[in-house]
Amino acid sequence: MTRAATDQPPAHAAGAPAGGDDAPQGDRADPSRAPRSGQDRGAGQDRGTGQDRGAPGGRLGKEAGDRAPRRVAYLGPSGTFTEEALRSQHDLAAGTMLPMATIGDALQAVAGGEADIGFVPIENAIEGTVHATVDTLVFELDLLVQREVVLDVHLHLMAAPGTALDDVTEVLSFPVATAQCRRFLADRLPEAAVVATNSTAEAAQMLGAHPRAGAAALAPRLAAELYGLEVLAPAVEDHPENQTRFVVLARSGIPAPTGHDKTSIVCFQRADHPGSLHAILSEFAARDLNLTKLESRPTKRQLGSYCFLVDVEGHLADEVVADCLRVLHAELADVKFLGSYPSAASGAPERRAQAGAAWRRADAWVNGLRRQIAGTGPNDAGLPAPGTWLRT
Repeated sequence: MTRAATDQPPAHAAGAPAGGDDAPQGDRADPSRAPRSGQDRGAGQDRGTGQDRGAPGGRLGKEAGDRAPRRVAYLGPSGTFTEEALRSQHDLAAGTMLPMATIGDALQAVAGGEADIGFVPIENAIEGTVHATVDTLVFELDLLVQREVVLDVHLHLMAAPGTALDDVTEVLSFPVATAQCRRFLADRLPEAAVVATNSTAEAAQMLGAHPRAGAAALAPRLAAELYGLEVLAPAVEDHPENQTRFVVLARSGIPAPTGHDKTSIVCFQRADHPGSLHAILSEFAARDLNLTKLESRPTKRQLGSYCFLVDVEGHLADEVVADCLRVLHAELADVKFLGSYPSAASGAPERRAQAGAAWRRADAWVNGLRRQIAGTGPNDAGLPAPGTWLRT
């Protein structure tokens, strides 16, 4: 059973793993995508353009796209960065949004049919992979990525009205979020205790429901508005260019190629011997396929046993990508396919348009050459039809 996040303050998640359930978030995105002034830009907006960096025009795979998603499970409660990123995707936000208590609950809701789509964080620019998401996808469930969304992240220190920064003795937040504010906490609140929660919004929700002296939370500005808190220090993340990547997941279906896509797989080595990783990587290099991510994760079977998470530019529909996966699966490693989907990298719409135009030009060129093959139609050289060479 999954656990829906409620407005009641949940119990502390003290000791939650650092790769827990929410990714650090930023200020809430305007549903109209209009840019805002000031240092807090809308969710996932391209710097200087005020636009969300999702996967523009990305269609969901066959099962997920058979109808508009009506039930979208995401990490709650209200006010998380996950919700902010989700609301930037208007086709998904138009469905019934189901806030869940943890990332695992959101993914299980999709796998169990309680939700059509899942929306969870998977990677942060400062802290890296969100292990709760990756490990569930790799080892526990069979779900496919449909889309990725990149969100600009800004964390704010907030507390009950009347609290001063010097009064703070404990800071509540999601572990990945507090890790992104190490420098601020060390410089300004070196004596404050850090308390882990399931999400940044949960930390704010807890303080809003049960304010206590000296307690503060690291959360999005939206959470302060929702739960009646005051911002003591804005944008306290250590790196101003902080971003988080989220993924949309479904039980099945692969979106059609767009010309600027990404494919995610997991490679499990069949034998641990010198050069085994090199052999896997050489298959990509031999085909001039660019890797955008390579990460090892323990297989949870024995110490020293690892699998490799790979993101590669291209789509399963591209023959060169399909050929690479075919060889990997047949000769080198057991491969788990996590999806082919539109890339949300900066400039993705322009690259997709350029790739589409280049493909059409190349297709016209190849078709022109193929029309000259003997036996496929008239040709100016007057060559005999195939087989007549043998009869003369």
